[in-house]
Amino acid sequence: MKSALLGAYVFVFLCDQLLDWLNLRYQQRHAKQIPDSFQRHFDHDTVERALAYETDKKRLALFEEALSAVLFIGFMFGGWLPRYDAWTSSLTDSFIVQGMLFFLGLIVARQCLDLPFSWYRNFRIEARYGFNTMSLRLWLSDTAKGTAIALLLYGLLIVGALWLVLASPQAWWLWVWGFITFFSLIVMVISPYLIEPLFFKFSPIEKPGLEERIRLMAEKAGLHAGRVFKVDASRRSRHGNAYFTGLGRQKRIVLFDTLLEQMEDHQTLAVLAHEIGHWKYKHISRRLISSALLTLGGLYLSAHLIRWGGLPGLLQLPSASFVAQITILMLLAALISFPLIPLGNMLSRRHERQADRFACNLTGRPADLAEALVKLAHDNLAALHPHPLYAWFRFSHPPIVERVTALLNTLSNPEVNSQPK
Repeated sequence: MKSALLGAYVFVFLCDQLLDWLNLRYQQRHAKQIPDSFQRHFDHDTVERALAYETDKKRLALFEEALSAVLFIGFMFGGWLPRYDAWTSSLTDSFIVQGMLFFLGLIVARQCLDLPFSWYRNFRIEARYGFNTMSLRLWLSDTAKGTAIALLLYGLLIVGALWLVLASPQAWWLWVWGFITFFSLIVMVISPYLIEPLFFKFSPIEKPGLEERIRLMAEKAGLHAGRVFKVDASRRSRHGNAYFTGLGRQKRIVLFDTLLEQMEDHQTLAVLAHEIGHWKYKHISRRLISSALLTLGGLYLSAHLIRWGGLPGLLQLPSASFVAQITILMLLAALISFPLIPLGNMLSRRHERQADRFACNLTGRPADLAEALVKLAHDNLAALHPHPLYAWFRFSHPPIVERVTALLNTLSNPEVNSQPK
């Protein structure tokens, strides 16, 4: 069984790399095809730079993923897992502390592995194409704060979950699920107020009249926008974005200062209208509920598999601690979920199309969102022609050309889907 699991892991890794290779080859063959709706912002030099940017990112990702795969194979199949398990168990007799040391040690190791790739990505690739604006000092500060926050939050989550395992050995899966769900919601609530300000400075929008227009549009959609902020994303990158935070009816609208520089006001409103569409259709809450139900099913199955007692034997181990068995379960979950990735992305693309249609209804100006997406694609050096199989498997959004074409088609077809009730 160990050989079968190793073969399955290698097969999944090779499928991933094959998809990347097919995508790059396809982009190279179709790079010179610039759709009419993109020719105002794209020329052949832009397309070549976008292709080079995508290629450089994929090469770095390939190296990082290959190194991670080799280390993971060594850990799971090369005998490092039982050694690491025995070492963390020898440090203390406490079940909770053993588990915390086990998982936090793996998180720190993952962070250390990511560091050189993060540095190269920001200060070589992103800088080469004019995106990086972050100083080395700021990058080190972000890395230190991000690592500290991750260790704190994961530490609390691990300690709480393991305490519940001890407190309720038979029904721990249900209590742990409730704790994880509650903890995740708490983090979502406090993040805009306690975590995000550690990295970004939030300030009022300075463009005259824009905040009022945003509020009027949000109210028209039935959304009460609590605060509208501009965030100093330009200190780190030239990439633009906008998002909503908050639960319930109280929302915070956050606009990157880079987006405000890149877009005309009516295009910014179109981008926000798309985000309001996600709220109106309850996409976020539905995803949270789906994730919670999947977690519940996974924990229930995990409890039965651990009770079965055969997990260590899958890797030809005589025994394994509770946390080591959880690690084996995580491997099984990754292998099982791989062929299901397209299903989740298909649902996500459906949500994006719904949000686009909603934006067209809300603003009555489909061309604004289309133009905004073309400008974002240009400013972010997005590749225009992904391989269809790659897009089907990997993309959470419809390919940009398909998306813009659908928006422009609504100009000749005034019967746009009505807003949800």
